[in-house]
Amino acid sequence: MKLSYFKDTDTLYIELRSTASSYSSELQDGVLLDYDSEDKITGIEIENASRTIDLSTMDLNSLPVERK
Repeated sequence: MKLSYFKDTDTLYIELRSTASSYSSELQDGVLLDYDSEDKITGIEIENASRTIDLSTMDLNSLPVERK
């Protein structure tokens, strides 16, 4: 998983899979889900991120794999 913030557009992108997305759907205003050709979610785009969510912290809890 990879998180990318784009300050110029105030967009947060959460890449869940490294596969190419085939299409997107809007979950709610300003929140889009990207899907691959097998209908699996590849990413989440959040527009106006700094006004929608708290970008000042990020906590990782109970991950099923060991961190390197």
